Amino acid sequence: MTVQIVVTGTDTGIGKTVFAAGLAGLLDGIYWKPVQAGLGEETDSETVSRLAGLPADRVLREAWRLNEPLSPHRAAELDGVEIDPDALMLPATDRPLVVEGAGGLMVPINRRTLYIDIFARWRAPVVLCARTGLGTINHTLLSIEALRARSIPLLGIAFIGDEMTDTQRTIAEMGKVRVLGRLPRLDPLTPEALAAAMRSSFHVSDFTEVRP
Repeated sequence: MTVQIVVTGTDTGIGKTVFAAGLAGLLDGIYWKPVQAGLGEETDSETVSRLAGLPADRVLREAWRLNEPLSPHRAAELDGVEIDPDALMLPATDRPLVVEGAGGLMVPINRRTLYIDIFARWRAPVVLCARTGLGTINHTLLSIEALRARSIPLLGIAFIGDEMTDTQRTIAEMGKVRVLGRLPRLDPLTPEALAAAMRSSFHVSDFTEVRP
């Protein structure tokens, strides 16, 4: 069975898209962003294509492309549409599929449905991206609790940012969760630097091998 991984985050703007690009490249896979809110600048799919070096046919088109950089439910309303959660189905692929959510788990896609509701229906394993700075213990433990309350399989935590040994240990121990690795901030952020950082910080087998 082809590997399917959902990449989500504890908050917006923590580097989730960069990690998703790195993971798609590390797995030599396919990337999909179901809902893109904000078309004025480089979209997440365009960022991933640039950073991961994926050919065009391995960056799948978004199911919804919304103009304003807002929560998907509001961006859709301003565009005069409503996102149909039943139409969001994981595509069948012949390579590992990396799916990126929007912001955090409780981001609404319409007035009745949250992203975490979609993840619960998909049943695909989730990688939770968490920053290492102040406040991350609270946000990360709450996100872990929300995933487990809905029986969503949690593959592990991917930290993003500077090394914060005690913070990372606290989350791992109190959350009883596996730490997959830590992606440092990269300056400059280039495809080569990202690929090298992913190879040195993460193991392919942690994402591809089934664990009990």
